[in-house]
Amino acid sequence: MKILVTGGTGMLGTAFRKIKTNHDLLLVGSKDFNLTDSRSALSMIRSCEPDAIIHLAAKVGGIKSNLDNMADFYTDNVLINTNVLDAAHKLKIKKVLSLMSTCVYPDKALLPLKESSLHLGPPHPSNFGYAYAKRMLDVQSRAYRKQHGCNFITAIPNNLFGEDDNFDLRNSHVIPAIIRKVYEAKKKKEDVLLWGDGSPLREFTYSRDLAHTLMFVLENYNDSPPINVGNTSEYSIEDIALMISRIISFEGNITWDTTMPNGQLRKPSDNSKLIGLGWNADSYTNIYNSLKKTCEWFINNYPSVRGI
Repeated sequence: MKILVTGGTGMLGTAFRKIKTNHDLLLVGSKDFNLTDSRSALSMIRSCEPDAIIHLAAKVGGIKSNLDNMADFYTDNVLINTNVLDAAHKLKIKKVLSLMSTCVYPDKALLPLKESSLHLGPPHPSNFGYAYAKRMLDVQSRAYRKQHGCNFITAIPNNLFGEDDNFDLRNSHVIPAIIRKVYEAKKKKEDVLLWGDGSPLREFTYSRDLAHTLMFVLENYNDSPPINVGNTSEYSIEDIALMISRIISFEGNITWDTTMPNGQLRKPSDNSKLIGLGWNADSYTNIYNSLKKTCEWFINNYPSVRGI
């Protein structure tokens, strides 16, 4: 297949360049097309003539960025998703796989998070703008399937990290933020201050692992409900900070700023549907090894990395 990958210059899009596949991948980024504009989205798909689309493009950020820009995160993501799916329908694209996030799940959902609980309550208030926009991606995909017969599917990953991530401290996610803070504290021979108290537990998936997973889902899944696709091993934020400190050989002290928000305490996901399709749960990269690869990439490319 000829597969168009939106968000192709982001962390996950870049990971697609590093995996082996028999398909022809066409990766496009925000510099190529403005997907908040419907005409640009239509032009993108018409010019690429893909058989299928993996839709990754999104406005994303960490907890502070979400808190400060609720409306922007909602509006921009709704526009991006609406334009891409509508253009795919108009141009009769055979299949579209769109990426969501575990933040779409209700704040008070039963754990582990199962796909069936997606719309059973409001998401966590720290990122409800982004979360509701991503929920609408599921709604829109189902609506196009029901009215027009489109094979539009959605996948829900958990927290992603890897090479080519965004390391801007104002709007990055937790792992790139910790990597940058620890590395720069080492360079300055200072201690490091991290947000929260380090206790929240999170699942983390290495970007290259998710790229492999999404190719598998594109080839093997055709149902209406979303599917969880992340590595379900949990680690505390403190565990991650200690591993990164060890990898970078940081010998200073880590202080936790408990005046800053922790976010949800836990949000483990159930990937049994993915495993039932034949995905090998042991194929995910070891967390320490994947953190090591990410830290080494960051150090080798610092300061010429995104967000610095």
